[in-house]
Amino acid sequence: MPTITTNDIKNGMALDIEGVLFEIVEFQHVKPGKGGAFVRTTLKNARNGAVVERTFRAGEKVERAMIDKREMQFLYRSGDEYVFMDNATYDQLNVGPSSLGDASNYLVENGEAVLKMYGDEIVGVELPAAVELNIAETEPGIQGDRVSGARKPATLETGLVIQVPLFVEPNDRVKVDTRTGEYLTRA
Repeated sequence: MPTITTNDIKNGMALDIEGVLFEIVEFQHVKPGKGGAFVRTTLKNARNGAVVERTFRAGEKVERAMIDKREMQFLYRSGDEYVFMDNATYDQLNVGPSSLGDASNYLVENGEAVLKMYGDEIVGVELPAAVELNIAETEPGIQGDRVSGARKPATLETGLVIQVPLFVEPNDRVKVDTRTGEYLTRA
């Protein structure tokens, strides 16, 4: 792995610190009036999402982790695993639900995702900002029941339950924000 100094770090860069993979959320180079300069960082653990603060001396060497972002297409589910195809090499990759986290709630067949790979390990999933999904189950709307802003629960084709407006019916196609899990509009 390449070694870099703390003077070269940037937001979004990945570091391997004592065998733990971190992503730099924020950094600040500080030069106090007295004493040596230092770099104050906010780091996010790429595996479990924990956020920690860490201070480095200016010029201190750290290991840079090379994260490979691969564009993948979700093909189908095979038992508990999700099968993806690499868009560049056409290789297939079986991925467990624990590696995907909440992203599995928004994956439909032939959907696109960017898998962040550290060696053979998946450390993150990037999805489009919004996806279109079918409503599998919801209570039917009652004629005249159009209270402004009223919501009801709806189960999507992936099994995720979200709140939708009263006019949304079963088998409607809706757009869902993948960052917040909220209903955006009918598609």
